[in-house]
Amino acid sequence: MAGIGFSLKRLFNKKGILNLCKAYGYSGIVTVGPMFLGVFLLLGVSFVAQIGGMDKHDRDLLNCMLTYSLLASLLITAWFNMVVTRFVSDRIYEEQEEKVMPSFFGCTVLELFLCLILYGGFLLFSGAGLVRGLLCLWFGMVMILVWTEMSDIAALKDFQAIVLSFAISLMIGFLLALIVVLAGKTTLESLLCCVIIGYGVLAVRYLKLMLDYFPKSEGSIFSFLRYFDRYPMLAICGGMVRLGLFAHIIIMYFGPLRLQVQGLFYNAPEYEIPALIAFFSLLISTVSFVVSVEVNFYPKYANYYGLFSDRGAIGDIRLAGKEMLDMLQRELFYLGCKQLFTTVLFVVLGPPVFKVFLPGMSSTAIAIYKFMCAGYGTYAIANSVMLIELYFEDYIGSVIGSCLFTVVSAGLSIWQILTGDPAYFGVGFFVGAIVFYFFSLLHLDWFATKLPYFLLSRQSLVPGGEKGFFTWIAGKLDRNFEQKKAIREYGRTS
Repeated sequence: MAGIGFSLKRLFNKKGILNLCKAYGYSGIVTVGPMFLGVFLLLGVSFVAQIGGMDKHDRDLLNCMLTYSLLASLLITAWFNMVVTRFVSDRIYEEQEEKVMPSFFGCTVLELFLCLILYGGFLLFSGAGLVRGLLCLWFGMVMILVWTEMSDIAALKDFQAIVLSFAISLMIGFLLALIVVLAGKTTLESLLCCVIIGYGVLAVRYLKLMLDYFPKSEGSIFSFLRYFDRYPMLAICGGMVRLGLFAHIIIMYFGPLRLQVQGLFYNAPEYEIPALIAFFSLLISTVSFVVSVEVNFYPKYANYYGLFSDRGAIGDIRLAGKEMLDMLQRELFYLGCKQLFTTVLFVVLGPPVFKVFLPGMSSTAIAIYKFMCAGYGTYAIANSVMLIELYFEDYIGSVIGSCLFTVVSAGLSIWQILTGDPAYFGVGFFVGAIVFYFFSLLHLDWFATKLPYFLLSRQSLVPGGEKGFFTWIAGKLDRNFEQKKAIREYGRTS
């Protein structure tokens, strides 16, 4: 992931509280903006549906359809995001920006195909109906486009355009929903269309920004697939982390807290609502991590690795390595303190706030909320440590940590719904996050002490040719693509 950095240092170098808030605001929108948009649209559409007179069954079904579509898009793109990010990072480093957009289009095509097969297959038997099922599938595909764009959007320097796109799409979604209510057309289908259009505007504007930044397109649209053979650990790591983050919620659809809304659409509001609110507790540390890495850690990291590539003196390399690791230790400590403070704040202030704004929230949901706050807070730090491992290319450690997180979290959650007390639901996710945290931290500490050894011994003495299943697939798709292109050109000239 190193190499695609936010240009935040220039913003943070400016004096004044206003500039500081501006820098954090930009980094927050770029980092977690689409997720915020999803949460706000879910809450806003639910509110609009209620004031528009939609019955409770349709409101619950609308929430289920939006949630299922979001989960489907997130879980499909998770297996691509880190690999594509690495591919784009290398192309920018090698000054081959013309290969970025073809990889984006190729990746999007494959993800949309998987969405059509997997999520479309689920919708076919879900009992949603033809029109509603097509709208859900459409929404899921739009979301896939947005998440894939976010893998490349970090390379853009136009923060104002990114924030403006976010604000415009959010306002359009809400305005359309309000127009639907005022026109007396408050139906599930109409509100689904409002959400799709809101995200569609965001996707189109992000695509325009990418085309402005990467105007040239040359090369194969499937060349990025070779990176699945070169860096298979990145795909596993990205997919398992995302799976561990959402598996415990999906598992609750099979437990005692589940409610059947219609067909295969279930919800578990006593678990989902606390998890959604607790999720906000990790956003501060997420933004802080991006800022601390890009502004403080990355310059030390680049200097250390630069000395190796430029044949720096041994003494300079050791000094640079010590400065880098000291900076890393300090930034992780500050990050942990921020997250601990935020988690305690959420746990203490949450229940009194619920009594005012959510008076019907049960004691079981409040107990789950506290475990969720602790779990998401621990996950935020563990995930940050894992991303640092990826900076050092410690792929084995990051994969083992992410797999432990998913297996422990999902396994304990399944065990809980079979034997546990609902008041303790969420403990499985919390324990999984703890295991993830301690393994990642201990492994990073061990890896950092041997960093020069891993850095020097990782490279092959004799470079080998690219080979593997995905390389074969890429070659086959490239040949088919070139044949069809040649046939079209021949038909055009003749």
